[in-house]
Amino acid sequence: MILTVNGETLEIEDNSSISNLLKKLEITAPRVAVEHNLEIVPKTMYNDTTLTENDNVEIVSFVGGG
Repeated sequence: MILTVNGETLEIEDNSSISNLLKKLEITAPRVAVEHNLEIVPKTMYNDTTLTENDNVEIVSFVGGG
């Protein structure tokens, strides 16, 4: 299926979860926020949130510094 992730088209397997998407993108940082179709998804729901064709996902990583 086709999604838009951070403004770019991406093809992933049907019935993938947000966790599957993060693994595919090799995103393992603990400080990540995910927005799915304009709603923030709690980390506890990443495994249970199933993506569907034409969904829009925004992923933001927080970086510390000083």
